[in-house]
Amino acid sequence: MEEAFLLNQTSLVTYFRLRGLSVNQKVQMAMFSIFLIFYVLTLLGNILIVITIIYDRRLHTPMYFFLSNLSFIDVCHSTVTVPKMLRDTWSEEKLISFDACVTQMFFLHLFACTEIFLLTVMAYDRYVAICKPLQYMTVMNWKVCVLLAVALWAGGTIHSISLTSLTIKLPYCGPDEIDNFFCDVPQVIKLACTDTHIIEILIVSNSGLISVVCFVVLVVSYAVILVSLRQQISEGRRKALSTCAAHLTVVTLFLGHCIFIYSRPSTSLPEDKVVSVFFTAVTPLLNPIIYTLRNEDMKNALNKIMGRKERKEK
Repeated sequence: MEEAFLLNQTSLVTYFRLRGLSVNQKVQMAMFSIFLIFYVLTLLGNILIVITIIYDRRLHTPMYFFLSNLSFIDVCHSTVTVPKMLRDTWSEEKLISFDACVTQMFFLHLFACTEIFLLTVMAYDRYVAICKPLQYMTVMNWKVCVLLAVALWAGGTIHSISLTSLTIKLPYCGPDEIDNFFCDVPQVIKLACTDTHIIEILIVSNSGLISVVCFVVLVVSYAVILVSLRQQISEGRRKALSTCAAHLTVVTLFLGHCIFIYSRPSTSLPEDKVVSVFFTAVTPLLNPIIYTLRNEDMKNALNKIMGRKERKEK
């Protein structure tokens, strides 16, 4: 007991070393250029969506309210990891302090879990809009939308606090190299100087279960929607199919990573880094592209804004 106490007090790791995506300097420079472009486009695309939704009153509907939340989360989610990764490409020692690592894990899981809940709420919104159109404004009124938004952010916060608290209670006294370009719970707990089997089970039952259950709920929801669309007129069907296809693409890309990483024990696989890149850098960029290119209302609103700007310049 006394030894364990001394171990916790005197042998804690204060910094972790991030292995990054590659040790080759030329490859790192190429990745810096690519991910800098990705990050800038992610910021511009998602911020533009939020501004467009706020600016155009025709988009003041539950669907676009949740879409603006998704864009905000994508900006935050990408910002948690990508700027640090870009800085590390210019550094030989990719160090991150223990406190910064814990902070990164907290916000990573906060935004990731909140986005999972948000995607589930967006599926419910589409279900009501398509399957019960006459009751839509009654069921999805603004009070309900705000309560759902508060609930999903609260759920993400509770999830992140519980997962982060499990991680920081472990003793870290030896290995300090994380085989990734950011701190995440599965990689960090492998460095603990104790048996983490129970913690790994808790992570799978927490993050893994949330990911799988929400994915199943989403797939079932969209299956019901697709069955319902068979009975609708062609124009309404085409628009609804376009919206559902966009949602399903985002769901598959985002939840695919969560299921792959968090539904198994903390063992490193060669594919982990590739999946993590898609999770943190690519998916937040694809969301604005998917929603704007496949959504007539968003394209019309963007054209309206750009048209007014051109007239003002003239």
